Amino acid sequence: MTLHNKQFGQWGEDMAAEFYAKQGYRVIERNYRRRFGEIDLICTKDNEIVFVEVKTRSTDFLPGERAVNYENRDTIKRLIKYYIQAKNIGRDVDCRFDILVVEKDCDKINFRQQENVIL
Repeated sequence: MTLHNKQFGQWGEDMAAEFYAKQGYRVIERNYRRRFGEIDLICTKDNEIVFVEVKTRSTDFLPGERAVNYENRDTIKRLIKYYIQAKNIGRDVDCRFDILVVEKDCDKINFRQQENVIL
């Protein structure tokens, strides 16, 4: 991955964090990493935790949603389970997985949010 792509991806994650903050969520983790993968954002609001995979795009070559394949979903599912156990999160807390596509088209920024994606 080139430096430009890393910077562009980081920019998209920054925009995603702002997107969730404007909806009243608090970002509690960014780039939660373990040896087997990473979750881009973990947000909370009320009694809910949202695990977010951010896909940043400048073209519509491959829609961001399609870039989260079954292998990625298995890894994310594993990471979510690990996080819940490591943080001792009880069953009374609701959890969901979102995919947020951040698209930059010239000076315009578009967001496409898929909430509660089934893993």
